[in-house]
Amino acid sequence: MPDANEGKVFLAEVEANPQPGPYADAIAAAKRAGTEYWGIWNILAFRPQVAYHLCELSHELMFEQAAISSALRELIAAYTSSLNGCEFCMNAHASVASHLYGDRDLVWSVLRDLESSALAEKDKALLRFTGKLTLDSGSIAQADIDILKVAGWDETSIFYAIGACALFNFYNRFVSGNGVKLVSEEAFRNLGERMARVGYRREQPPNLAKEANRG
Repeated sequence: MPDANEGKVFLAEVEANPQPGPYADAIAAAKRAGTEYWGIWNILAFRPQVAYHLCELSHELMFEQAAISSALRELIAAYTSSLNGCEFCMNAHASVASHLYGDRDLVWSVLRDLESSALAEKDKALLRFTGKLTLDSGSIAQADIDILKVAGWDETSIFYAIGACALFNFYNRFVSGNGVKLVSEEAFRNLGERMARVGYRREQPPNLAKEANRG
């Protein structure tokens, strides 16, 4: 289990200065309960207005109703993170995907070796595409999209797959650059279960709520 006294991120001043909002409240509640929490909360708590808009975007891309399931989008998140070497995001979103699929073994088999996994061939085609988008985005061409259409994906689903992949290329750099540390397997499991149920949304921070009421 990680050392509770160790900093959660590289930026000590950021961690020490949470601003009023849902992530500061969540951190305080976890500390009172003596439970682990995801270190990304510390960087989200530092600028709650940024966090709110980021989480709204994340929820729309990952949980909006579409032909591509949220489970597969979360698997794309974990797979993208594995390619980028972001262990925190890989473990966090592998947990979310495992809850949504109801199959932890399937999720981790994909992360270990996509081609030998039991994932459906149609879904493998989408992950191959997001892998290329992550590792060699400049080479993406119309032919890559055409392959996905032949595999059975419509353009709306491809849009959301691109969105999930792009989002987690951002998150991987946001998390790795800030030095967000791993938590225990139990904490990944518990917090992943919550995200699988409710998604990314949190309530508005006080400053945004006041602006909305004035409007």
